[in-house]
Amino acid sequence: QFGRTEVIDNTLNPDFVRKFIMDYFFEERENLRFDFYDVDSKSPNLSKHDFLGQMFCTLGEIVGSQGSRLEKSIVGIPGKKCGTVIVTAEELGCCRDSVLMQFCANKLDKKDFFGKSDPFLVFHRSNEDGSFTICHKTEVVKNTLNPVWQAFKISVRALCNGDYDRTIKVEVYDWDRDGSHDFIGEFTTSYRELSRGQSQFNVYEVINPKKKGKKKKYVNSGTVTLLSFLIETEVSFLDYIKGGYALNFKVNLILASTGNPLQPTSLHYMNPYQLNAYGMALRAVGEIIQDYDSDKMFPALGFGARLPPDGRVSHEFALNGNPQNPYCHGIDGVMEAYYRSLKSVQLYGPTNFAPVINHVARYAASVKDGSQYFVLLIVTDGVISDMAQTKESIVNASKLPMSIIIVGVGPAEFDAMEELDGDVVRISSRGRFAERDIVQFVPFRDYIDRSGNHVLSMARLAKDVLAEIPEQFLSYMRVRGIKPSPAPPPYTPPIHVLQTQI
Repeated sequence: QFGRTEVIDNTLNPDFVRKFIMDYFFEERENLRFDFYDVDSKSPNLSKHDFLGQMFCTLGEIVGSQGSRLEKSIVGIPGKKCGTVIVTAEELGCCRDSVLMQFCANKLDKKDFFGKSDPFLVFHRSNEDGSFTICHKTEVVKNTLNPVWQAFKISVRALCNGDYDRTIKVEVYDWDRDGSHDFIGEFTTSYRELSRGQSQFNVYEVINPKKKGKKKKYVNSGTVTLLSFLIETEVSFLDYIKGGYALNFKVNLILASTGNPLQPTSLHYMNPYQLNAYGMALRAVGEIIQDYDSDKMFPALGFGARLPPDGRVSHEFALNGNPQNPYCHGIDGVMEAYYRSLKSVQLYGPTNFAPVINHVARYAASVKDGSQYFVLLIVTDGVISDMAQTKESIVNASKLPMSIIIVGVGPAEFDAMEELDGDVVRISSRGRFAERDIVQFVPFRDYIDRSGNHVLSMARLAKDVLAEIPEQFLSYMRVRGIKPSPAPPPYTPPIHVLQTQI
C-alpha cells in the first residue's frame, strides 16, 4: 500500500486533495491499483469498510494520456457499474531550473611575487548538517587582479538543492601550477540574493579571515560583482508528452533462416506453455511503449521469408497478412500476428537491416517538427548481410525523429550489433558521422533469469532497452530547437446544477 487519500463525507463525486509523490521511470512498467472504499468507522482496517471497486493502470498510462489525465472505469463488483475515476499527474519542477551567471572581480590581492594573481572562483553549497560541498569552479584568468570570468550554467538543484535561502559560499583563489593554490578570500550569498541580478546588492567584499584577524586597518581583499543572472527552465521528456507529442512504435521482426518453428531448436519455436525469445522481447518492450502511443495501432512487419501462395522471397511483409493495412491493435495484436505468420510463411535468409530502417525513416522524414517520434523495434538472431548499407541508413536516420532498438536473440556473436549501437564509437558511413546516437542494442541471453522467472527477465530487458529513449528524444528536440507545446488546460469537473420545483 502506497498511501490513502483523505475521507470526503456524503458524496458520490469526491474531489480528493491529497497528492502522492512517486518516482517515475519511463523504461519501467510501474503497475498501480486504486481501491475505493466507503468509510463506515474510524478503523484503519479496510475489511471494516465497504469495498466500492478498483481501477488498474500503469504510471506510464497516466503520464502518456493527453494532458497527463487518465479517466478510467472502476471495476470489481460483478453486474454493477462502479463509476469512473480521474487521475492526473504532474512532474515536480521545483528544481528543474538552471541559471546562467557571470562574475567579475576588482582589486583582488596580489599573491604572485613576479606577476599579478591568476584568480578563479570555487562555489560551495551548504548541506543540512552545516558542511559545504563544492558545486562549481570557474576557469582561471591569468595575470590580473581585475578578472572577468566566462558565464557558466549550473542547475538550481546543484547550487542550492532548490532551497533559495540556503547559504552559498564562494572562495577566491590564486592558481599555482603545483596545485597549492593561494587562498585570497571568501564571501557568502544565496540564490535569492543572486536572483536580484546586477545591482548594488550583488557586489561582494572578499574577506580573508586570517588577514582580518591580524590587521586592524584591513578592509577586504577585493570585491566580486555579479554581472548577469539568467534563469533557464530545463524542459523534460514529460513536457513534450503532456503537450501532445506522440511516440510511434514500429515493430519489425527479422525472421530470416532460424529453423522450423515446430522444432524446439528454432528461436521461433511455438511452445504452448511459454513465450519464445522473440515473443518475450516483443511483449517486454511493447507493453511499456504502448502506453505512450495514442492510437495503440502498431505496424508489424516481418523480414526474411517465402510468402504463400507462390513462395516469393520478401524482406518486408505484413505479419498480419494484410499488406494494405499492416497495423495491429496493441501489443497483443502484434503477438497474435507474429504467431499466425509463423504458420503460413517459410523462414528464409539473408538478413537485411537497411530496408527495415529506411521503411521507418520514410515515415519519420514526413514529420520533422517532432510532433511524432518513431521508435523502431528490431528483433533479430544477429546475423547481418548488409552492414555497409545499414550503417548508411543509420547515419541518415540520425537526422530524423526516430530511435532504433535492436534485441539480439539466440547464441550468435553480436559484434556487428555492438558496432551499430555507437555507445563507444559514434557510427559513421563514408566519412559521415551520425548526428545523434539513436541505436540501443541488447543481447537477450543476458536477461534470461536462471530461476526461470521470465517476468523478471522481461522487466530487466525492457529497463535496459528503453532507458536511452527519453534522452534520444530530447536530443532531437534540442538540436532542432523544438519547444514543447503547452499542456491542455487542467480538467474542470462539470457543475452539478440542483433543480428545485417551486
